Amino acid sequence: MIVASANVNGIRAAQRRGGVEWLAASGAEVVTLQEVRADDGQLRAALDGSPLASWELAHGPSVAKGRAGVAVLSRHPVKDVRTDVGEEFDGAGRWVEADVVVAGRVVTVASAYVHTGEAGTPRQDEKDRFLDAVGARVGAWAADGRLAVLTGDLNIAHTQDDLKNWKGNRGKAGFLPEEQAHLTRWASEHGLVDVTRRLHGPGPGPYTWWSWRGQAFDNDAGWRIDYQLATPSLAALAVAASVGRAPSYAERWSDHAPVLVEYAL
Repeated sequence: MIVASANVNGIRAAQRRGGVEWLAASGAEVVTLQEVRADDGQLRAALDGSPLASWELAHGPSVAKGRAGVAVLSRHPVKDVRTDVGEEFDGAGRWVEADVVVAGRVVTVASAYVHTGEAGTPRQDEKDRFLDAVGARVGAWAADGRLAVLTGDLNIAHTQDDLKNWKGNRGKAGFLPEEQAHLTRWASEHGLVDVTRRLHGPGPGPYTWWSWRGQAFDNDAGWRIDYQLATPSLAALAVAASVGRAPSYAERWSDHAPVLVEYAL
């Protein structure tokens, strides 16, 4: 099973730029989306005409129009869907998880969107509380030993290998030690495995986000902030990982690149 995760930077804009077509042709059997920025009707309209239109859809839209929004699309049957990850975040469009049935096995696939934050502000405090809530959820996964994967835009570069200009970003949101500690703790306490890093090996990169501005993309001055973090039982089945970086700036359909992982189920 190939799982593709992509921050689409608005599904309608991504569809116009060829993003839906790219994802449909990627070979993925499960696709997770972040920053969908659409209601159910708009999301389905953006998928219309592509093979993804007939797939199972779990959507967690934001109550704020044009903001956030996450989704899981599956070619396989979906047994159950959950969007609750803490009462504070109900309707925020930052979390959805689906129990996907593949070859008789249930795999929990979550799509998460963590906002950027701003160091030293209430916005950063909210980001930290959301990360705490996600940590509690993945801890529950670990406790029952399920096959599960947390995918999405976490807006955190975990180490210096995950950010080209790490010196210039010390003390800034996305590269704060207290943010990085969440990812470290999820690994040490709950066994979550950063599948891309394990299969790719040491960095720098592979980066998944580049600013639209300047020469960031052409110079590969990026951040690795999009992840697939799998429970040990699922991570053991991961055999290949890649980042779908566009061949050129003109061919980009989002400021993020998709993260793809193949699991030998």
